[in-house]
Amino acid sequence: MIGAVAAVVLVIAVIGFSALSKTRSNTPPVDNPATDAPVVENSVTEVPVGSPTSSELGIGSTMTGKDDMILMYVPAGEFTMGSDNGGEDEKPVHTVYLDAFWIDQTEVTNKMYAACVAADACAPPATSSSQTQDSYYGNAQFDNYPVIYVTWDKAKAFCAWAGRRLPTEAEWEKAARGTDERAYPWGNSIKGTLANYYNKVGDTTAAGSYEDGKSPYGALDMAGNVLEWVSDWYDESYYESSPASNPLGPARGNLRVLRGGSWNKSDYSVRSALRSMQGPTNSDNSIGFRCALSIP
Repeated sequence: MIGAVAAVVLVIAVIGFSALSKTRSNTPPVDNPATDAPVVENSVTEVPVGSPTSSELGIGSTMTGKDDMILMYVPAGEFTMGSDNGGEDEKPVHTVYLDAFWIDQTEVTNKMYAACVAADACAPPATSSSQTQDSYYGNAQFDNYPVIYVTWDKAKAFCAWAGRRLPTEAEWEKAARGTDERAYPWGNSIKGTLANYYNKVGDTTAAGSYEDGKSPYGALDMAGNVLEWVSDWYDESYYESSPASNPLGPARGNLRVLRGGSWNKSDYSVRSALRSMQGPTNSDNSIGFRCALSIP
């Protein structure tokens, strides 16, 4: 059985995923009353026939085509979302069921994003610098560092080009902390050797630098390095009425959710349950993203 699983993973890693077959919308378009601008739909993208399913693969990894990102498998099931030790928007703690999905092993890198720009499917970051580097994006020395200065729309465009989508807030949290209510991807105690946070480095670090800080599913840098856009609109009281199965977030709003904290955030701010938010047109040197992929 183990040999068969390994064979499936190897074949997929070699041939990559084919183009996505379709996208199904889960919420109708609604105008944003605050901005009079159309609200982008929350959606879940299906993988094509022949992609691995939860019955074929357990916890493991595969690779997609265009950007060569390694994806980590998160099995279907329930997990506990939220925290009683955080802000009011992390309450009430509640049980959420999620279908199985794949999550990017690392944040999307400069090199990956540049490929999307070269294909005319993405707009360049707002600036090519970082906190300490005048030449960051477009500099081969930082190819494997997370792309920054990207808005929510730019992150969404990249994921679509790569054949994936932004993860939901619930998917992101489960991928980060697993099912045992741990505070951080690795456990309940913060350690400077497990994440890039609190200005200990003073800038981003190469994606995947903190192997020992990986999540229960093998995802890296889900605490610190850069904040990560997810698909959901932000609503402080959303957990009070959130669906128990595959929540997609509010149908509309003014702010989008970011998760994971960043290189300049405190240990409190890199907790897996913490919810951050910004306007979707905002970008800075601490904001990046990763993508996800549904399993039909």
